[in-house]
Amino acid sequence: MKIVQKVLAGIGFLCLAALFINAFQDAPTDENLEKKIINDYNIYALKVPDYLEFAGEPVPLANPDILERMDKELLVNTYWQSNGLLMFKRAQKYFPVIEPILAKNGIPDDFKYLAVIESGLTNARSPAGASGFWQIIKATGRENGLEVNDNVDERYHLEMATQVACDYLKKSKERLGSWTNAAAAYNAGNYGISKRLDEQKVENYYDLLLGEETGRYVFRIIALKEILSHPKKYGFNFRNKDLYTAVTTYKVGVDTVVTDFASFAKGFGINYKILKIHNPWLRENKLNNASRKQYYIEIPKKGHYSTTP
Repeated sequence: MKIVQKVLAGIGFLCLAALFINAFQDAPTDENLEKKIINDYNIYALKVPDYLEFAGEPVPLANPDILERMDKELLVNTYWQSNGLLMFKRAQKYFPVIEPILAKNGIPDDFKYLAVIESGLTNARSPAGASGFWQIIKATGRENGLEVNDNVDERYHLEMATQVACDYLKKSKERLGSWTNAAAAYNAGNYGISKRLDEQKVENYYDLLLGEETGRYVFRIIALKEILSHPKKYGFNFRNKDLYTAVTTYKVGVDTVVTDFASFAKGFGINYKILKIHNPWLRENKLNNASRKQYYIEIPKKGHYSTTP
């Protein structure tokens, strides 16, 4: 018995030794590892398309300055892969809300990509206080009929905010003469773009010398349009089931005070968190509504969420 144990122990030792030797022989050297990394991950220069346009207005790519700036934004946004995939996912969910409002107002469909670069299709808030998908400042929201206070902030209401953006863009187009100039004015203001056009004695955004943010602004919109319109071309791979989809909801009219939205939500078989996901414009756990204004609250249809008992 002892002899058998010794033989087995010896075989085990030899096997371990062989595994160790093989592992050592197979371990990549620094040089081999470097070659492996180079072969497994490659970054390619991108070809800027021969023709690009925004809202039907051609980008003057024959101008070498314009070509370089366009190339930069395509590179930056193509190789920011995680952000790019999130944009594809969110676009599937939110573009169907934005597109018909743009169309109803005669705003070119390309402006949906302005919302992409403004907020990443999220209810973001900037350090300056601009809020929502369209990054509307408080004064602009109020001037255009939105309720903006600590209790209710309709800048976070996607349909209402999109309508305000449409109204602003239409006025910009009338004042500045082109949709490209109007897009730039969404960043720098109508007065800001108008003043620079006059000072520099030009008529087109692409001829303006601007600060970095506004100077990149329209190029970023066009880059996101190009990438989101041609995912495979820019190396983005996903299945339809990987994209986000909207939850079906119905509207409940409320023209009274609501003292506790947590209790209100429970009455519809959901919790407070889910209520706020679908109504981010409700900023507190109550609705003051001293004026008895008619509000419409989105309630998800049954079956979409499972809540903890």
